[in-house]
Amino acid sequence: MAPPVLSFRLLNTGAIEQFLPNAELLYSDPSQSDPSTKDFWLNMAALTGHLQKQAEQSPAASYYNVALLKYQFSRLGPSSAPLRLCVRWDCSPGATRVSVDYGYNAGEAAPPLLTGSGSNPLLGCPNLVPPFVGTGSGPPTPALSPPGSGRLSASWEPLCGPSKPSPVAAQFSSEGSTLSGVEVELASAGYRMSLVKKRFATGTAARTP
Repeated sequence: MAPPVLSFRLLNTGAIEQFLPNAELLYSDPSQSDPSTKDFWLNMAALTGHLQKQAEQSPAASYYNVALLKYQFSRLGPSSAPLRLCVRWDCSPGATRVSVDYGYNAGEAAPPLLTGSGSNPLLGCPNLVPPFVGTGSGPPTPALSPPGSGRLSASWEPLCGPSKPSPVAAQFSSEGSTLSGVEVELASAGYRMSLVKKRFATGTAARTP
């Protein structure tokens, strides 16, 4: 006996520009008239076969991941950035000082952001890595929470000064939040969701001085 069809609904989808479903496993109705929701349902025969293959490959696994759907959306302007950065350089022949001011935009990502990593290639002195002020071997990574603003600072004596200002790159992620605001709910009986995890991560964001 075939299992009942599993279907789910995405809410708050008005800002989504494109949906990219797994064509082998997921169906949707392109004629849906409400732009704020989007319904999907699974090809249960294809899903069963896919899970059986995964079980054969990893028989000891307690669960299996299945990629069903991706979507794309964009927001323009600095006000939509969840983390705002401002970089300042002070370069002299004998010393280089860099400061990165950060500000957490609570309106775009409600839970506290987790800082990731930052880096900066020194132009003209590729073998010299700036020792950021703080403990450990790398830059300090304070947790950001409202009001969520602060400064990271570094200073060093260049071997071939003065240094040249260059872009500072940052990466960060957030657990428990999405930038799109999309929510998910089941639309079929006979199933339940035991866990919903939300997360987003940026690529490398470069900030010029």
